Amino acid sequence: MERSEAYGFCGAGSGAFLLSCLLFAAVSRRLRGPYMDEVFHVPQAQAYCHGRFLQWDPMITTLPGLYLLSVGVVKPAAWLLGWTGSVVCSVGMLRFINLLFSAGNFYLLYLLLLKIHQKNKAVSGFQRILSTLTLAMFPTLYFFTFLYYTDPGSVFFTLFAYLMCLYGNHKTSALLGFCGFMFRQTNIVWTVFCAGNVVAEKLNEAWKTELQKKKDEKISSKKGSFSDLTRILQFLIKYLVSLKNIVTLTALTWPYIVLVTVFVGFVFINGGIVVGDRSSHEACLHFPQLFYFLCFTVFFSFPHLLTPAKIRKFLLSLRKHPVQYCVITAISLFLVWKFTYVHKYLLADNRHYTFYVWRKVFQRHELVKYVLVPFYVFTGWTFVDTLKSKSIFWILMYFVCLLAVTVPQKLLEFRYFILPFLIYRLNIPFPSIYRQLLELAFYIVVNAVTFYLFLNRTFRWENSDEIQRFMW
Repeated sequence: MERSEAYGFCGAGSGAFLLSCLLFAAVSRRLRGPYMDEVFHVPQAQAYCHGRFLQWDPMITTLPGLYLLSVGVVKPAAWLLGWTGSVVCSVGMLRFINLLFSAGNFYLLYLLLLKIHQKNKAVSGFQRILSTLTLAMFPTLYFFTFLYYTDPGSVFFTLFAYLMCLYGNHKTSALLGFCGFMFRQTNIVWTVFCAGNVVAEKLNEAWKTELQKKKDEKISSKKGSFSDLTRILQFLIKYLVSLKNIVTLTALTWPYIVLVTVFVGFVFINGGIVVGDRSSHEACLHFPQLFYFLCFTVFFSFPHLLTPAKIRKFLLSLRKHPVQYCVITAISLFLVWKFTYVHKYLLADNRHYTFYVWRKVFQRHELVKYVLVPFYVFTGWTFVDTLKSKSIFWILMYFVCLLAVTVPQKLLEFRYFILPFLIYRLNIPFPSIYRQLLELAFYIVVNAVTFYLFLNRTFRWENSDEIQRFMW
């Protein structure tokens, strides 16, 4: 890192943290007691603070990683600073843990951008800092920095594990993956993603060797045509049936295999992936979740994905391959028809943005969900097109993980999209500075509107005296 870039990074990080502290103070003044899921998380953490580690709220569905870490941070700090009484493990102190995670995420995002795009010498230090600042302000994640939720910590350990994986420290990566798993069970998918990075790299090397042997320069591991895909799938099967190759991959990824084995044991003993209340978190094959994620990604990355050049390129591809797109559209229509689920929370809880998205868009008419399918096809195409700099094996591995983390979820919840979005956004090529600035400005506006509504536009339910607030 050059000196000017180091100064710029420190300035951006300090400025972002100062802004977050001011916003944290504003939220804490307006919202002194637990809100929404904090009603479960805060008392659980406070029970741990008082040494009651056997106490457990059956409504909590995640493992106790957040509470254990909170106690491990707050109790030593209280001892060093002489805090006593209600200050220790108060709502404000527990929320402050996520502010620390937010600062850590800022640094990790920068390091990941530096590592992933290290070969691109055209990227300036200013662009890296600007992208870091933008992703750190990503609205769905940034909002939960100021509440006692698992999201900031879950993102922190997952990004840290990904970074260690990219540097080849796979034992450390698996250990961090375990920490991420303790925050949210579905993070085991991103442990598989880290292992998949190793496998994809080896597959890409072997594929290039195969091409060199055949001297077939027309075939590329980065093309997306069906003929190339068929060749690659044949190669993949041939590679994976080799015992020597399997032994090599196992030797490289054994720390992740151990963690996945632990996860399988947990699921077997626990009787499922969810702890606590399972009635509201039933797994199902909700394939339209993938389409919702693609729309979510296009919305938050519109400066990169909704450009005139992208639209023209898509129309050209549509004209060249009409049969392929007709097949994809037909499959998408079938998935929407047979696998659309509506969770009871989505219809009943008017505090979340998803309630209004569903009511204002999908509930307008029964045919709306089908009319949107052509747009889903476009979002899928532009999504994949931005990843064309990655190898086909990396893309296949990412999509497997994306399906695993989104499709089983019955509830449409934007928080579930945070990690797959960040992984995607970290791996696409750097856009122009103009588009980065537009993206940052858009995030700032969305955050400003969200916090204004959350803090100032409160309302009450007819059967409750509690103040309700709009949120992600």
